[in-house]
Amino acid sequence: MADNPPFDLAERTFRFSCAIVRFCRRLANEPGVVRHIAWQLADAGTSIAANYEEAKAAYSRRDFTAKSSIVLKEARESRLWLRIIAAENLAPVDEVLPLLDEANQLVAIFTTSVKRLRLAATTGAVCCVLMVLYWISHLYFNPFTSHF
Repeated sequence: MADNPPFDLAERTFRFSCAIVRFCRRLANEPGVVRHIAWQLADAGTSIAANYEEAKAAYSRRDFTAKSSIVLKEARESRLWLRIIAAENLAPVDEVLPLLDEANQLVAIFTTSVKRLRLAATTGAVCCVLMVLYWISHLYFNPFTSHF
C-alpha cells in the first residue's frame, strides 16, 4: 500500500481492493487451506470497495448507514484473514503488514463513521418523539384550548 493513502475513501477502498487481488493471486498458488484463506480474503477485501460504492448511492441516510455497516463488516473480516496470514507466516511479512495496516485504518475510519451515523439517527429519532410528545401535551393539556 502507498505511504500516503488518498483522502477520497472511494479511491482508497478501490486501491485496497486492487492490492488484495494482487496479494491473493500470489497466495492462491499454494493449495489447500492457504488457497481457501486467499479466496476468503479476496472476497472480503474486494467487498469493501463494492459496498462503499453502493453506500454512496444510498437512497436515504438509513440506507447509507446500513451499507456503511456492511463495509465495516467486510473490513473487519479482511483484517481477520490478514492477521491469520501474518500469524501463521503464510506470506512474507513485508507483503502482509502494509495490507494489515490499511485494513486497520479502514476499520477505524468506518467504525467512527458508523457510530456517528447511528448516533445521529438515534438523536434524530429521539428529537422527533420529543417534538410529537411536546405538541400532544400542548394540544391536549393546554388549559386555554377547548376540546369540546
